Amino acid sequence: MKGHPYRDVAVVGVHNTPQARHLPGHDATSIAVEAALGALADAGVDRREIDGVVGESPEDILVELGLGPCTRRPSGLGIPAVLDAAALVTTGACEVVLVAAGGAGLYTERSSTAPWTRPAKEFVVGYGMFTAAEFALMARRHMACYGTTEEQLALVAATIRNNGHDNPEAVYFGRGPFTVRDVLESRMVADPFHLLDCSTTSEGGCAIVLVAADRVDDDRACWILGGASDSYGPSYAFAPVWDFRPRPDVEPAGRVGARAARNALRTAGLDVSDVDVAELYDPFSFEIIRQLETFGFCEEGEGGPFVEEGNIAPGGRLPVTTDGGTMSFSHPGIAAQQLQRVVRAVEQLRGTAATHQVPGAEVAMCSNGGSGALFCDVMVLGSQRP
Repeated sequence: MKGHPYRDVAVVGVHNTPQARHLPGHDATSIAVEAALGALADAGVDRREIDGVVGESPEDILVELGLGPCTRRPSGLGIPAVLDAAALVTTGACEVVLVAAGGAGLYTERSSTAPWTRPAKEFVVGYGMFTAAEFALMARRHMACYGTTEEQLALVAATIRNNGHDNPEAVYFGRGPFTVRDVLESRMVADPFHLLDCSTTSEGGCAIVLVAADRVDDDRACWILGGASDSYGPSYAFAPVWDFRPRPDVEPAGRVGARAARNALRTAGLDVSDVDVAELYDPFSFEIIRQLETFGFCEEGEGGPFVEEGNIAPGGRLPVTTDGGTMSFSHPGIAAQQLQRVVRAVEQLRGTAATHQVPGAEVAMCSNGGSGALFCDVMVLGSQRP
Protein backbone atom coordinates (compact mmCIF):
# COMPACT_ATOMS: atom_id res chain seq x y z
CA MET A 1 0.00 0.00 0.00
CA LYS A 2 1.59 3.27 -1.15
CA GLY A 3 -0.51 5.39 1.19
CA HIS A 4 -3.42 5.00 3.55
CA PRO A 5 -6.64 4.62 1.48
CA TYR A 6 -8.65 6.95 3.71
CA ARG A 7 -6.01 9.54 4.52
CA ASP A 8 -7.68 12.20 2.39
CA VAL A 9 -11.20 11.99 3.85
CA ALA A 10 -12.52 13.07 7.25
CA VAL A 11 -15.76 12.67 9.18
CA VAL A 12 -16.71 16.19 10.27
CA GLY A 13 -20.40 16.05 11.11
CA VAL A 14 -22.73 13.59 12.83
CA HIS A 15 -26.27 13.81 14.13
CA ASN A 16 -29.01 11.68 15.60
CA THR A 17 -32.50 13.14 15.57
CA PRO A 18 -34.70 12.61 18.61
CA GLN A 19 -35.46 8.91 18.86
CA ALA A 20 -38.79 7.56 20.07
CA ARG A 21 -41.09 4.59 19.90
CA HIS A 22 -43.19 6.70 17.56
CA LEU A 23 -42.51 10.09 15.93
CA PRO A 24 -45.88 11.48 14.81
CA GLY A 25 -45.82 13.42 11.55
CA HIS A 26 -42.63 11.82 10.23
CA ASP A 27 -41.89 9.29 7.55
CA ALA A 28 -38.51 7.81 6.64
CA THR A 29 -37.61 10.68 4.31
CA SER A 30 -38.61 13.53 6.59
CA ILE A 31 -36.70 12.17 9.58
CA ALA A 32 -33.64 11.50 7.38
CA VAL A 33 -33.77 15.11 6.16
CA GLU A 34 -33.91 16.34 9.76
CA ALA A 35 -30.86 14.21 10.52
CA ALA A 36 -29.06 15.56 7.46
CA LEU A 37 -29.63 19.16 8.52
CA GLY A 38 -28.36 18.37 12.00
CA ALA A 39 -25.18 16.74 10.67
CA LEU A 40 -24.53 19.68 8.33
CA ALA A 41 -24.94 22.09 11.23
CA ASP A 42 -22.57 20.00 13.34
CA ALA A 43 -20.04 20.07 10.49
CA GLY A 44 -20.46 23.77 9.80
CA VAL A 45 -21.13 22.96 6.15
CA ASP A 46 -23.68 24.72 3.95
CA ARG A 47 -26.03 22.35 2.15
CA ARG A 48 -25.09 23.95 -1.18
CA GLU A 49 -21.59 22.50 -0.78
CA ILE A 50 -22.86 18.92 -0.92
CA ASP A 51 -21.91 17.17 -4.13
CA GLY A 52 -22.61 13.57 -3.10
CA VAL A 53 -25.41 11.80 -1.22
CA VAL A 54 -25.43 8.20 -0.02
CA GLY A 55 -28.44 6.51 1.58
CA GLU A 56 -31.57 4.47 1.16
CA SER A 57 -33.28 7.08 -1.05
CA PRO A 58 -30.63 9.65 -2.02
CA GLU A 59 -32.83 11.15 -4.73
CA ASP A 60 -35.47 12.05 -2.14
CA ILE A 61 -32.82 13.76 -0.01
CA LEU A 62 -31.63 15.71 -3.05
CA VAL A 63 -35.12 17.02 -3.74
CA GLU A 64 -35.96 17.84 -0.14
CA LEU A 65 -32.70 19.74 0.42
CA GLY A 66 -32.78 21.46 -2.97
CA LEU A 67 -29.50 19.93 -4.09
CA GLY A 68 -28.04 18.94 -7.43
CA PRO A 69 -26.41 18.06 -9.56
CA CYS A 70 -24.95 15.50 -7.15
CA THR A 71 -23.45 12.05 -7.29
CA ARG A 72 -25.84 9.60 -5.64
CA ARG A 73 -25.19 6.14 -4.28
CA PRO A 74 -28.21 4.12 -3.09
CA SER A 75 -27.37 2.10 0.03
CA GLY A 76 -29.60 0.50 2.61
CA LEU A 77 -26.76 -0.27 5.02
CA GLY A 78 -24.64 1.63 7.52
CA ILE A 79 -20.88 1.08 7.55
CA PRO A 80 -20.80 0.15 3.82
CA ALA A 81 -22.59 3.45 3.08
CA VAL A 82 -19.91 5.38 4.97
CA LEU A 83 -17.16 3.52 3.12
CA ASP A 84 -18.90 4.24 -0.20
CA ALA A 85 -19.07 7.92 0.76
CA ALA A 86 -15.38 7.91 1.70
CA ALA A 87 -14.53 6.38 -1.69
CA LEU A 88 -16.35 9.20 -3.47
CA VAL A 89 -14.07 11.66 -1.70
CA THR A 90 -10.80 9.75 -2.00
CA THR A 91 -11.30 9.18 -5.73
CA GLY A 92 -11.95 12.88 -6.27
CA ALA A 93 -15.53 12.36 -7.43
CA CYS A 94 -16.85 14.52 -4.58
CA GLU A 95 -15.62 16.90 -1.88
CA VAL A 96 -18.59 16.89 0.53
CA VAL A 97 -20.69 13.76 0.92
CA LEU A 98 -23.80 13.35 3.05
CA VAL A 99 -24.86 9.94 4.36
CA ALA A 100 -28.42 10.04 5.71
CA ALA A 101 -31.05 7.51 6.72
CA GLY A 102 -34.18 7.30 8.80
CA GLY A 103 -36.99 5.05 9.87
CA ALA A 104 -40.53 6.18 10.75
CA GLY A 105 -43.98 4.86 10.03
CA LEU A 106 -42.65 1.38 9.24
CA TYR A 107 -43.80 -0.48 12.34
CA THR A 108 -47.53 -0.04 12.71
CA GLU A 109 -48.74 -3.55 13.66
CA ARG A 110 -47.50 -3.34 17.20
CA SER A 111 -49.19 -6.54 18.30
CA SER A 112 -46.85 -8.53 16.04
CA THR A 113 -43.17 -8.64 15.30
CA ALA A 114 -41.65 -5.79 13.31
CA PRO A 115 -42.06 -6.07 9.52
CA TRP A 116 -38.36 -6.52 8.84
CA THR A 117 -38.40 -9.66 11.03
CA ARG A 118 -41.03 -11.32 8.84
CA PRO A 119 -39.38 -12.03 5.49
CA ALA A 120 -41.65 -13.83 3.03
CA LYS A 121 -39.12 -16.45 2.05
CA GLU A 122 -40.39 -19.91 1.12
CA PHE A 123 -37.63 -21.76 2.97
CA VAL A 124 -38.07 -19.96 6.29
CA VAL A 125 -41.55 -18.50 6.69
CA GLY A 126 -43.22 -21.91 6.45
CA TYR A 127 -41.21 -23.12 9.43
CA GLY A 128 -41.95 -20.21 11.73
CA MET A 129 -38.55 -18.60 11.24
CA PHE A 130 -38.04 -14.96 12.07
CA THR A 131 -35.02 -12.86 12.98
CA ALA A 132 -34.86 -13.77 16.67
CA ALA A 133 -35.13 -17.48 15.88
CA GLU A 134 -32.39 -17.29 13.26
CA PHE A 135 -29.97 -15.59 15.64
CA ALA A 136 -31.05 -18.02 18.38
CA LEU A 137 -29.88 -20.96 16.28
CA MET A 138 -26.38 -19.51 16.21
CA ALA A 139 -26.43 -18.77 19.93
CA ARG A 140 -27.54 -22.27 20.85
CA ARG A 141 -24.76 -23.85 18.79
CA HIS A 142 -22.17 -21.71 20.59
CA MET A 143 -23.68 -22.61 23.96
CA ALA A 144 -23.52 -26.32 23.12
CA CYS A 145 -19.90 -26.09 21.98
CA TYR A 146 -18.43 -23.79 24.63
CA GLY A 147 -20.76 -23.85 27.61
CA THR A 148 -21.86 -20.25 27.15
CA THR A 149 -24.75 -19.61 29.56
CA GLU A 150 -28.01 -17.70 29.53
CA GLU A 151 -26.67 -15.77 32.52
CA GLN A 152 -23.73 -14.54 30.44
CA LEU A 153 -26.09 -13.46 27.67
CA ALA A 154 -28.27 -11.71 30.23
CA LEU A 155 -25.26 -9.87 31.63
CA VAL A 156 -24.53 -8.48 28.15
CA ALA A 157 -28.15 -7.36 27.81
CA ALA A 158 -28.23 -5.78 31.26
CA THR A 159 -24.97 -3.91 30.62
CA ILE A 160 -26.10 -2.42 27.31
CA ARG A 161 -29.62 -1.67 28.53
CA ASN A 162 -28.18 0.12 31.56
CA ASN A 163 -26.04 2.22 29.22
CA GLY A 164 -29.29 3.33 27.60
CA HIS A 165 -30.99 3.76 30.98
CA ASP A 166 -28.31 6.36 31.78
CA ASN A 167 -28.52 8.11 28.39
CA PRO A 168 -31.09 10.95 28.22
CA GLU A 169 -31.10 10.66 24.41
CA ALA A 170 -32.11 6.98 24.50
CA VAL A 171 -35.65 5.76 23.85
CA TYR A 172 -35.43 3.65 27.00
CA PHE A 173 -33.82 6.33 29.17
CA GLY A 174 -34.75 5.82 32.81
CA ARG A 175 -36.32 2.42 32.24
CA GLY A 176 -33.78 0.59 34.40
CA PRO A 177 -31.52 -0.21 36.00
CA PHE A 178 -31.65 -3.77 34.78
CA THR A 179 -30.21 -6.85 36.44
CA VAL A 180 -29.36 -10.26 35.08
CA ARG A 181 -32.43 -11.58 36.89
CA ASP A 182 -34.63 -9.00 35.16
CA VAL A 183 -33.44 -10.25 31.79
CA LEU A 184 -33.87 -13.93 32.67
CA GLU A 185 -37.36 -13.34 34.08
CA SER A 186 -38.59 -11.54 30.95
CA ARG A 187 -40.67 -13.73 28.67
CA MET A 188 -39.01 -16.15 26.27
CA VAL A 189 -38.98 -15.05 22.62
CA ALA A 190 -36.75 -17.62 20.90
CA ASP A 191 -34.72 -19.92 23.12
CA PRO A 192 -32.26 -18.81 24.52
CA PHE A 193 -33.38 -15.20 23.98
CA HIS A 194 -35.68 -13.62 26.51
CA LEU A 195 -37.45 -10.39 25.60
CA LEU A 196 -34.73 -8.24 27.18
CA ASP A 197 -32.04 -10.09 25.21
CA CYS A 198 -33.54 -8.63 22.03
CA SER A 199 -33.39 -5.27 20.30
CA THR A 200 -36.31 -2.87 20.57
CA THR A 201 -38.32 -1.13 17.85
CA SER A 202 -38.42 2.64 17.46
CA GLU A 203 -38.15 5.55 15.03
CA GLY A 204 -35.49 8.12 14.28
CA GLY A 205 -32.92 9.46 11.84
CA CYS A 206 -29.15 9.55 11.57
CA ALA A 207 -26.67 11.35 9.29
CA ILE A 208 -22.93 11.76 8.75
CA VAL A 209 -20.94 14.30 6.73
CA LEU A 210 -17.58 13.44 5.14
CA VAL A 211 -15.28 15.94 3.43
CA ALA A 212 -11.95 16.07 1.67
CA ALA A 213 -9.16 16.34 4.25
CA ASP A 214 -7.91 19.67 2.91
CA ARG A 215 -11.19 21.23 4.05
CA VAL A 216 -10.66 20.28 7.70
CA ASP A 217 -9.84 23.24 9.91
CA ASP A 218 -10.58 22.07 13.45
CA ASP A 219 -9.72 19.21 15.79
CA ARG A 220 -13.24 17.76 15.88
CA ALA A 221 -12.65 15.74 12.71
CA CYS A 222 -12.43 11.96 12.98
CA TRP A 223 -10.68 9.65 10.59
CA ILE A 224 -11.44 6.31 9.01
CA LEU A 225 -8.53 4.03 9.84
CA GLY A 226 -9.95 0.90 8.23
CA GLY A 227 -13.14 -0.79 7.15
CA ALA A 228 -14.28 -4.06 5.60
CA SER A 229 -17.26 -6.36 5.18
CA ASP A 230 -18.01 -10.09 5.23
CA SER A 231 -21.06 -11.83 3.77
CA TYR A 232 -22.03 -15.48 3.40
CA GLY A 233 -25.17 -14.91 1.35
CA PRO A 234 -28.62 -13.32 1.52
CA SER A 235 -29.95 -12.47 4.96
CA TYR A 236 -33.02 -14.32 6.18
CA ALA A 237 -33.46 -16.33 2.98
CA PHE A 238 -32.74 -19.64 4.75
CA ALA A 239 -32.02 -20.79 8.26
CA PRO A 240 -28.41 -19.89 9.17
CA VAL A 241 -25.99 -22.67 10.07
CA TRP A 242 -22.91 -22.01 12.21
CA ASP A 243 -20.72 -24.43 10.23
CA PHE A 244 -21.79 -23.27 6.79
CA ARG A 245 -18.76 -22.80 4.53
CA PRO A 246 -18.99 -22.04 0.81
CA ARG A 247 -15.67 -23.88 0.54
CA PRO A 248 -13.66 -25.89 3.08
CA ASP A 249 -10.71 -23.51 3.45
CA VAL A 250 -12.65 -20.57 4.96
CA GLU A 251 -14.01 -19.83 8.41
CA PRO A 252 -17.62 -20.85 9.11
CA ALA A 253 -20.57 -18.49 8.92
CA GLY A 254 -20.67 -18.46 12.71
CA ARG A 255 -17.47 -16.43 12.61
CA VAL A 256 -18.64 -13.96 9.99
CA GLY A 257 -16.73 -10.72 10.47
CA ALA A 258 -13.41 -12.32 11.41
CA ARG A 259 -11.85 -11.56 8.04
CA ALA A 260 -13.42 -8.08 7.98
CA ALA A 261 -11.98 -7.24 11.41
CA ARG A 262 -8.52 -8.48 10.44
CA ASN A 263 -8.60 -6.45 7.23
CA ALA A 264 -9.84 -3.30 8.94
CA LEU A 265 -7.19 -3.52 11.64
CA ARG A 266 -4.46 -4.31 9.11
CA THR A 267 -5.38 -1.22 7.10
CA ALA A 268 -5.30 0.78 10.34
CA GLY A 269 -1.91 -0.68 11.27
CA LEU A 270 -3.35 -1.58 14.65
CA ASP A 271 -4.14 -4.53 16.88
CA VAL A 272 -7.27 -5.17 18.94
CA SER A 273 -5.30 -4.11 22.01
CA ASP A 274 -5.22 -0.58 20.55
CA VAL A 275 -9.03 -0.27 20.52
CA ASP A 276 -10.31 1.94 23.35
CA VAL A 277 -14.06 1.54 22.84
CA ALA A 278 -16.19 -0.85 20.78
CA GLU A 279 -19.53 0.41 19.49
CA LEU A 280 -20.76 -3.03 18.49
CA TYR A 281 -24.08 -3.77 16.84
CA ASP A 282 -26.36 -5.50 19.34
CA PRO A 283 -29.41 -7.09 17.70
CA PHE A 284 -29.31 -9.81 20.38
CA SER A 285 -27.19 -10.29 23.47
CA PHE A 286 -25.26 -13.26 22.11
CA GLU A 287 -23.98 -11.27 19.15
CA ILE A 288 -21.79 -9.19 21.46
CA ILE A 289 -20.14 -12.32 22.87
CA ARG A 290 -19.69 -13.69 19.36
CA GLN A 291 -18.18 -10.47 18.01
CA LEU A 292 -15.77 -10.17 20.94
CA GLU A 293 -14.40 -13.60 20.04
CA THR A 294 -14.59 -13.21 16.27
CA PHE A 295 -12.85 -9.83 16.24
CA GLY A 296 -10.06 -11.16 18.46
CA PHE A 297 -10.68 -9.44 21.79
CA CYS A 298 -10.70 -12.87 23.42
CA GLU A 299 -10.28 -16.47 22.33
CA GLU A 300 -13.09 -18.51 20.79
CA GLY A 301 -15.36 -19.80 23.53
CA GLU A 302 -14.11 -17.22 26.06
CA GLY A 303 -16.58 -14.43 25.27
CA GLY A 304 -18.86 -15.30 28.17
CA PRO A 305 -16.10 -15.23 30.82
CA PHE A 306 -14.69 -12.06 29.19
CA VAL A 307 -18.03 -10.37 29.84
CA GLU A 308 -18.28 -11.78 33.39
CA GLU A 309 -14.92 -10.22 34.21
CA GLY A 310 -16.44 -6.77 33.67
CA ASN A 311 -14.49 -5.97 30.53
CA ILE A 312 -17.41 -4.50 28.54
CA ALA A 313 -18.95 -2.43 31.33
CA PRO A 314 -18.36 1.31 31.75
CA GLY A 315 -14.83 1.68 33.08
CA GLY A 316 -13.90 -1.80 31.84
CA ARG A 317 -11.08 -2.81 29.50
CA LEU A 318 -13.34 -2.45 26.46
CA PRO A 319 -16.56 -0.49 27.04
CA VAL A 320 -19.15 -1.75 24.55
CA THR A 321 -22.14 -0.06 22.91
CA THR A 322 -21.99 2.83 25.29
CA ASP A 323 -25.17 4.66 24.22
CA GLY A 324 -27.51 1.70 24.76
CA GLY A 325 -27.48 0.39 21.18
CA THR A 326 -30.49 -1.16 19.53
CA MET A 327 -31.55 -2.66 22.85
CA SER A 328 -32.07 0.67 24.52
CA PHE A 329 -30.92 3.72 22.52
CA SER A 330 -32.89 3.18 19.32
CA HIS A 331 -33.68 0.67 16.60
CA PRO A 332 -35.19 2.58 13.65
CA GLY A 333 -34.87 1.70 9.93
CA ILE A 334 -32.05 -0.65 8.99
CA ALA A 335 -29.54 1.90 7.68
CA ALA A 336 -30.18 4.41 10.46
CA GLN A 337 -29.71 1.92 13.27
CA GLN A 338 -26.44 0.76 11.71
CA LEU A 339 -25.15 4.30 11.16
CA GLN A 340 -25.73 5.01 14.85
CA ARG A 341 -22.74 2.83 15.72
CA VAL A 342 -20.54 5.15 13.65
CA VAL A 343 -22.07 8.28 15.17
CA ARG A 344 -21.42 7.06 18.71
CA ALA A 345 -17.84 6.11 17.81
CA VAL A 346 -17.27 9.65 16.52
CA GLU A 347 -18.75 11.12 19.70
CA GLN A 348 -16.42 8.97 21.81
CA LEU A 349 -13.37 10.05 19.81
CA ARG A 350 -14.38 13.71 20.05
CA GLY A 351 -14.88 13.38 23.79
CA THR A 352 -18.49 14.55 23.46
CA ALA A 353 -20.45 11.38 24.29
CA ALA A 354 -23.49 12.39 26.36
CA THR A 355 -22.88 9.52 28.77
CA HIS A 356 -20.21 6.94 29.50
CA GLN A 357 -17.47 8.88 27.76
CA VAL A 358 -14.32 6.77 27.64
CA PRO A 359 -11.50 9.01 28.88
CA GLY A 360 -8.87 9.71 26.24
CA ALA A 361 -10.46 7.46 23.60
CA GLU A 362 -8.33 7.57 20.43
CA VAL A 363 -9.40 4.42 18.58
CA ALA A 364 -12.95 3.09 18.22
CA MET A 365 -14.25 0.00 16.48
CA CYS A 366 -17.84 -0.26 15.31
CA SER A 367 -19.80 -3.03 13.63
CA ASN A 368 -23.05 -3.87 11.86
CA GLY A 369 -24.94 -7.09 11.23
CA GLY A 370 -24.32 -10.48 12.77
CA SER A 371 -24.26 -14.23 12.37
CA GLY A 372 -28.01 -14.71 12.08
CA ALA A 373 -28.02 -12.33 9.12
CA LEU A 374 -24.90 -13.90 7.55
CA PHE A 375 -23.08 -10.57 7.20
CA CYS A 376 -20.87 -8.39 9.34
CA ASP A 377 -19.34 -4.97 8.62
CA VAL A 378 -16.46 -3.54 10.66
CA MET A 379 -14.95 -0.06 10.81
CA VAL A 380 -12.07 1.37 12.82
CA LEU A 381 -12.07 5.11 13.47
CA GLY A 382 -9.41 7.29 15.05
CA SER A 383 -8.91 10.77 16.42
CA GLN A 384 -5.65 11.20 14.47
CA ARG A 385 -5.23 11.34 10.70
CA PRO A 386 -3.71 8.12 9.34
